[in-house]
Amino acid sequence: MSEVRNWNVLETRFATTVNLERRPVAVAYLERAPDGVKKFEGSEPSGCSFWRLAADGRTFYTVPDDHFNCAVGAYTHNITLSPEREQETGITLKMMFDMGYVKPEEVPQIPRLAKAPAVVVYSPLGDAPATPDVVLFACQPRSAMLLNEAANRAGVASGAPALGRPTCMALPAALQHGSIFSLGCIGNRVYTGLGEDQMYFVVRGQDLEAVANALETVNSANAALNEYAIGRRQTLSTA
Repeated sequence: MSEVRNWNVLETRFATTVNLERRPVAVAYLERAPDGVKKFEGSEPSGCSFWRLAADGRTFYTVPDDHFNCAVGAYTHNITLSPEREQETGITLKMMFDMGYVKPEEVPQIPRLAKAPAVVVYSPLGDAPATPDVVLFACQPRSAMLLNEAANRAGVASGAPALGRPTCMALPAALQHGSIFSLGCIGNRVYTGLGEDQMYFVVRGQDLEAVANALETVNSANAALNEYAIGRRQTLSTA
């Protein structure tokens, strides 16, 4: 899908098939900002905080400096901190090592972007001003189940186990391997307000239409199987 106007149609297709309490967030890694898109002004504690703003309806772009408050997020996005702040990565990791949150040997296994983006554009999917590289769906497990089944049917699922901390590594992981679950992490849940009953499903932008097409079949099949299972339970359950 190359035409900007199609993203709104695609978001509507997802919203009418699965229950989404938040708008899907489109993220694009670009060399320059699209015409007419405003630069983010202000400060946020993490890169994933920008997901919250986009889900609330804002469209904007960031530059590497806007990500300096989160050493971990900068790491997963291959952003080099300024000389004045480069020690923060080590300080943050040491804190996490000391409290047992993460082991040192896990760090090299964390997925990262292949190169640092010059700008990162965030928006609701339907308002995307450029083709998104990845799209984040914050949803309840049932909706995540349907999205995953659709990704499998479309042949674009990574097949990888659900990811944990840090949540932001799900973006480069999806880019590298295909659609993927993320259970979120405590920092992300605080910074984005993700509900206790919600998780993420992350899809590459290039795969969105295939997932949407498969989702229609998957949703119809699940509705029929729901009735089938209800009947079997009523007939066969004796306990």
